[in-house]
Amino acid sequence: MRVVAFGTYDATAHPRIQVLVDGLRERGVDVREIAEPLGLDTAQRVGMLRRPWRLPLLAARLGRRWLTLARRARRVGRDEWPTHVLVGYLGHFDVLLARILFPSATVVLDHLVFAAGTARDRGVRTGVRTVLLSALDRLAIAAADVVVTDTAEHAAQVPQRRRRDAVVVPVGATGAWFDAGARAAAAPADGGPLRVVFFGLFTPLQGAPVIAEALRLLDRRGVEVRATLVGSGQDAVAVRSILAGIGSGGTAVVTWLDWVDSTELPDLVAAHDVCLGIFGATSKALAVVPNKVYQGAAAGCAVVTSDTGPQRRAFGDAAVFVPPADAAALAEAIATVADPAVLARARSAARTAADRFTAHAVVAPLVDAMEPAPATPGR
Repeated sequence: MRVVAFGTYDATAHPRIQVLVDGLRERGVDVREIAEPLGLDTAQRVGMLRRPWRLPLLAARLGRRWLTLARRARRVGRDEWPTHVLVGYLGHFDVLLARILFPSATVVLDHLVFAAGTARDRGVRTGVRTVLLSALDRLAIAAADVVVTDTAEHAAQVPQRRRRDAVVVPVGATGAWFDAGARAAAAPADGGPLRVVFFGLFTPLQGAPVIAEALRLLDRRGVEVRATLVGSGQDAVAVRSILAGIGSGGTAVVTWLDWVDSTELPDLVAAHDVCLGIFGATSKALAVVPNKVYQGAAAGCAVVTSDTGPQRRAFGDAAVFVPPADAAALAEAIATVADPAVLARARSAARTAADRFTAHAVVAPLVDAMEPAPATPGR
C-alpha cells in the first residue's frame, strides 16, 4: 500500500491530518505528502460566505495552489504511484482535483467537517448559501471512494447510498501532546490554586461564554482558580463582557492569550490541571468530540466537557461531564475537581483513556477500510 496525503491542508493549524499520517506510518504504510497549505482557516472560509464578494479571492488562491499540486503530482514516478490518496481536512475542493490527478487510486476523503453544518453553526442563515454548501458536501463525498468521519453522528450525515463507504476514525492527538504530558508529569508539583485552560476559536460550538459565566460564578463563590484562555473569534466579545464582572481582586484570575504557536501549545496546556472541552448546545456541538478533549487528556490534564453522546462514548468515566450550555453545572464541576484527591483521580483516568487515541490506535479502522478485500474462493 502506497499512500499520498494530498491537498491544501495545513497540519500545523489542523493537526488531524498529522495524526492520520503518523498513524499510517507507524503501522508500516508508505506515506508521502503532497500538500500546499491554502493559508485560510475554517473561520476565514466561513467568513467569506458572509461576504460573497470575497469568494474570488478564495478561488484565485485555490487555483494557484492547485497548479502547484498538479505539477508535484506529475513528478510522481510510476514505481511510486499511490494505491491510495488521502485528502486532508477541509478538502471539499481538493478531493475533486485528487480524483482527476490520480484516477486509478482509491481516494480517501477525511470529511471531518460538513460545510453546510459548519456554516449554520457559525451564524450563516439557511438559504441559498447553505443549499450550495450542502451540494458541495455531496459532490465531495461522491468523488471519494472512502469517506472518513470522526463520530457516528457525522457518519450518519453521509448520504444513505454511500454510508457503507464511511469509516469512523476518532480525531486523536499527535505525539507532541503525549510528549508534553510526559514532561509535565516529570516536573515537580508547585501546588497553588487550580489551573484551568481553554483553547479554541470561540465559535458557538465551543460555548466559550458558558466558560466565562462559570468563572464569574466561581469568583462569586470565592473559589480560587487560575484560568488561561487561548484564542479569539466569534464569541470573544461576549466572553470579555462576562469576564468584566470579575473584579481585580477576585479569586478567579483569568489570563487571555490571543494566540499561541502550535509548537508551544502542548506544553502550555500540560502546565495546567484541567483542560476544558466544549459547552455549546448547537446541533454540531452535540455531534463532535473536539480535538482539545483528546489533546488535553494526552497532555495529562483532567478533562471537563459537555455531556454529549459522542464524548461520553469516547471517554466513558475518564472525563467529567456537565450538561451543555449550563454555566452553573460547569462551575460546580470545576469547584469539585479543585479537591486534590478528585483532581488526581480525574487526571489519571484521562491519561489512561488517552492511550486509546494515539495516532497508531485511531487509524486502525482506516487501515482496515483501505486494505483490499480478500479474494473470494473460486473467482
